[in-house]
Amino acid sequence: METADRGVRSVEDLLRLLDGLFADGGDRWSEAAAGWWDDFYADRDRPVPFFADKPDESLAGWVADGTIPAGRALDLGCGPGRNAVHLAGLGFAVDAVDLSPAAVAWGRDRARAAGVDVDFRCADAFGGGISGPYDLVYDSGCFHHLPPHRRISYLALLERVLAPGGWFGLTCFAAGAMGSETPDAELYRRGRLEGGLAYSAEQLRHIFSSYSLVQLRRVRADPAYFGEEFLWTALYRKPVTGAGIPAVA
Repeated sequence: METADRGVRSVEDLLRLLDGLFADGGDRWSEAAAGWWDDFYADRDRPVPFFADKPDESLAGWVADGTIPAGRALDLGCGPGRNAVHLAGLGFAVDAVDLSPAAVAWGRDRARAAGVDVDFRCADAFGGGISGPYDLVYDSGCFHHLPPHRRISYLALLERVLAPGGWFGLTCFAAGAMGSETPDAELYRRGRLEGGLAYSAEQLRHIFSSYSLVQLRRVRADPAYFGEEFLWTALYRKPVTGAGIPAVA
């Protein structure tokens, strides 16, 4: 008789089990999706808005007006490195992480062309290889590709690597404008993330309620920067003291 699989004995075991429910649904966040993203980034001349060598308008503004001072920064899901290169050029010490070797290679090319130093890494952000503390964690387009259960991993990562008093910046799909609004439970029934999940302002406030919200607004179109109005931009600050978010065991 075949022995049943009873390997779940930790939160991480459970999360990986749930990962498998999306394995055949074209998910774009796990290591298995690296090939999909490599194909996506293969043609650097494609007319994709975020292929432009420009930082997010919100991030550029927060740094320019002194809200976020230079320090150590982590760019999650960095893609071709446009935000990482911009930060490095302004004096930040930047680590940039992405699943796609093609994206990381492009980012390195951009850093060399700009004459800046960025530590690009091809890795799964949840694999444990990222160590803080960071004064800034920035995410433009990674969070909305995560399945619901990986929000747990995401919050645990922020709690682990973001310095007390550090900044967390986020750009993601806005409900009613872009992305799937399918309820979490139904996503598991369908086994698909439907190209990325949309969030309302209230949902973002709830998910990141352990952090102080500094700004939450829609991204502005600006020819000098990357900006698409179907996106939210949000800036949070981690409390200097407090209970924080429990680590994933």
